[in-house]
Amino acid sequence: MKNKVILVSSNQLGKGDQLLGESILETFFTILKQKEELPAAVFCMNSGVLTMTEDSLVSVHLKELEAKGVDILACKTCADHYEVSDKLEVGKISGMGDFIDLAAKYEVLTIS
Repeated sequence: MKNKVILVSSNQLGKGDQLLGESILETFFTILKQKEELPAAVFCMNSGVLTMTEDSLVSVHLKELEAKGVDILACKTCADHYEVSDKLEVGKISGMGDFIDLAAKYEVLTIS
């Protein structure tokens, strides 16, 4: 995982039941944070930025990843759209240019 960037483009994993998708996404990050090799960064876009707020249980796991040195980044346009720029519990606001730079350097694993 150390040579990867995780792109979180939704606040749930998979399509279908919203609560199930949110639970599966939380499970993904619960297991990921326990691994020895962690991704270089997690970049959240579209409704994925909602995982960085206190309303999402995923934010707890993202905080732990951040404490272990993983960059947690939110797309500024998306955070502004969802009006959560000032409600982020973890990470920092970033831009699409930063994601493009990360994608050029690391393999991208998309969570949607």
